[in-house]
Amino acid sequence: MEYQRSKDAIDKLTPEQFRITQRAGTERPFTGEYNDHKQPGIYVDVVSGEPLFASSDKFESGCGWPSFTKPIVPAYVTEHRDESLGMVRVEVRSKHGDSHLGHVFNDGPRDRGGLRYCINSAALRFIHRDDMEAEGYGDYLNQVEDV
Repeated sequence: MEYQRSKDAIDKLTPEQFRITQRAGTERPFTGEYNDHKQPGIYVDVVSGEPLFASSDKFESGCGWPSFTKPIVPAYVTEHRDESLGMVRVEVRSKHGDSHLGHVFNDGPRDRGGLRYCINSAALRFIHRDDMEAEGYGDYLNQVEDV
């Protein structure tokens, strides 16, 4: 499957999705659709469709945003220095969609690598495990466990 950013995909974004993915916005904590989401499947970039995170790598961090220990394909998540808000953080973006996803911090579960990818729900689209094959994501089924 080929993943890319397209004007058509950007034109279909809701105002909130556009604000977050294209303008590096942030959802209010505990308001995102996937914060308490517990279904088996994968989360893909809302712009490009590239696979980003698996439900089996999702954990409850209590921060108010969906949190993951690692990306499905590390090369699909790029890291950038972010000095906004008077602090230094590491912004994460999708490689092909160039969507702002959120930030990565080093306060995740130590037994799972120690990282916390803090991601805006509006940057994601969820694909249930039962639909992954039909939507072209069958290669990632082995990364999805029951949650």
